[in-house]
Amino acid sequence: MENRVTFNNRWLPFLLIAPQLLVTLVFFFWPAGQAVWQSMYLPDPFGLSSEYVGAENFWFLFEDPYYRASFATTAIFSSLVTLSSMSVALFLAVMADRVIKGSGAYRTLLIWPYAVAPAIAGVLWLFMFNPSIGVATYWLKVLGYDWNHVLNGTEAMGLVVAAASWKQISYNFLFFLAGLQAIPKSVIEAAAIDGASFAKRFWTIVFPLLSPTTFFLLVVNIVYAFFETFAVIHTITAGGPRQDTTILVYKVFADGFVGQDLGSSAAQSVVLLFIVGLLTIVQFKFIERRVHY
Repeated sequence: MENRVTFNNRWLPFLLIAPQLLVTLVFFFWPAGQAVWQSMYLPDPFGLSSEYVGAENFWFLFEDPYYRASFATTAIFSSLVTLSSMSVALFLAVMADRVIKGSGAYRTLLIWPYAVAPAIAGVLWLFMFNPSIGVATYWLKVLGYDWNHVLNGTEAMGLVVAAASWKQISYNFLFFLAGLQAIPKSVIEAAAIDGASFAKRFWTIVFPLLSPTTFFLLVVNIVYAFFETFAVIHTITAGGPRQDTTILVYKVFADGFVGQDLGSSAAQSVVLLFIVGLLTIVQFKFIERRVHY
C-alpha cells in the first residue's frame, strides 16, 4: 500500500516552495532578463541614455578577433581544469579509501582546500610563482628554468589551471570518496578471489559503478570552469599576458566594467549562458546514456 502525503490547505504546497521560487526569480530570471534587454541597446559614454540597436551587439562580437580567441582559450582552460581536478581527485579518493590507519586525518587534510575562497587560492599560487620572490620560482631557477608567467602565455595558462584545479579537487574528492564507499565490498572481494588485479578491478568494476558520480561531477566542473574561476584569473593574471588567459566570463567583466561597453558585455553574458546551457543539454542527452545507475 502506497503512503502519500496530503495537504489540507491547497495553498500550503505553494507557500512552502515560495522562498525558493522567489530566490530563483530574483537572482536568476531577473538578471538574465536584464542581460537580454541590455544586449539590444547601446548606451552612451556617460550612461545617461541608450539607443536600440537590435542584434548589432552580437554581430560586432563575432567580428571581434579577441572575442573569437576567447572561445579557444575557454575551451582549453575548462577542459584542462575539469580533466586535471577530476583525475587527481579520483586518484586521491582511491588512495584514501584504501588507507586504514589515519584515514580520517588524510581525508580531513584533503578537504581543507575547499574552504579556501577562489580569490585567496589565486593569491596563494601567485605568491608561490611570483617571478621575483616566489618560492616555487626560486627552485625552478635553481633547476635552470626561468619562470615568468607575466610574459609567457603558456606559463600563465598553466598557473591559472593549476590554481583553479587545486581549488576544486577537494569538492570532487568528497563525492568520489562517497561513491567508492557506496560500492558493495563483496563485489570487489569476489573479483579479487577470481584473481583480478587491482587495476583490472578498478577499470571493470569500480569505475563503471562510479559513472553516476563521475557524470554529476563532469557537469559541475564544467560550470565551475566557465563561471567560478573568475576570481582565480583576476588575482593571478587579470586575463594576460596579451589576453592569453582571458576566458569568456572574464571578458564579460573586462569589456563591461573596465571598458564600460555595457551593451557588448550584456551580449557576451547572453552568449555565455546559451553555451553553458547547450553544453549541459548535450551532456545529459549523449553522455548520460553511458551512465549505469
